[in-house]
Amino acid sequence: MMLDTGAETVRAHELAAAARDRRQQWRDDLFRRTVMACALFVFIALLGAALSMLWGGKEAFQTFGPRFIWSTDWDAVNHRFGALVPIYGTLVTALIAMIIAVPVSFGIALFLTEIAPGWLRGPVSAAIELLAGIPSIIYGMWGLFVFVPFMGAHIYPWLDTNLGPLPLIGPVFSGPPIGLGMLTAGIVLAIMVIPFVSSVMREVFNTVPVALKESAYAVGNTTWEVVWDIVLPYTRTAVVGGIFLGLGRALGETMAVTFVLGNAHQLSLSLLQPGNSIAATIANEFTEADSSLYLSSLIALGFLLFVVTFVVLAIARLMLGRLARQAGEGA
Repeated sequence: MMLDTGAETVRAHELAAAARDRRQQWRDDLFRRTVMACALFVFIALLGAALSMLWGGKEAFQTFGPRFIWSTDWDAVNHRFGALVPIYGTLVTALIAMIIAVPVSFGIALFLTEIAPGWLRGPVSAAIELLAGIPSIIYGMWGLFVFVPFMGAHIYPWLDTNLGPLPLIGPVFSGPPIGLGMLTAGIVLAIMVIPFVSSVMREVFNTVPVALKESAYAVGNTTWEVVWDIVLPYTRTAVVGGIFLGLGRALGETMAVTFVLGNAHQLSLSLLQPGNSIAATIANEFTEADSSLYLSSLIALGFLLFVVTFVVLAIARLMLGRLARQAGEGA
């Protein structure tokens, strides 16, 4: 009788354990499916946005064909449209922004992690976060009413007078001193991008083990040597990722660029001339599209901006993968 009772107890424990295992397995399956659905949602939303813009721009692509990409025409009256000027303006302003933002962001991150006293790191970090939180339209209004007059009165005339006559770079820095232009837009974009890039760099610099840096200092390395030989090799993958994150932000910025770029559909080598970008063109003219072809051309511009951003991020992924492989080989 006692043996039967013991066997029943063991059997009850086994059944209870099996039930717990089934519940745990059910919870694990539910969790796995939930997080997989979250991941798939990103791909579905991305694919849906791309296909919807492609479908919306179908009329423009069918009407103009591949010429739409390299044509400089933008004549709403005669219904002739081309994307080269907005694409050029988007790429040039983003490039100017990154040329300025990357070294400045690196200096900010280096100062905060290696040089700044403890009492100063908090206020500077808070200022950077505040700069990142300012709406883009505020940057645009500041750029139009404060920065554009300053550039037109001081910077553009100096560039045109001193660099304009030079043989090679002269055409890049010659133009009317109106203040509006791709150079102004690029600088405003740089100010907007710096908080994002510098924050990423600062965080990844803080992940470097203290023992590595202290060992380098102990053998007589300077701060620059520690950063160049220890910090950057340890964090280069994340640093490159942060740079391309800022580049993606610069490529898609709309309101700030719209205020200071000049919004002129003209292709010019000069950085002092007004230009246009894809986002600014869409923001300015979407409500004015009075024909299906006009509207389709604007949506096609949105699709091309999607493609440009996708290509940039794909290049970033390839570079990050290559850096990771090189780091593995070096190890």
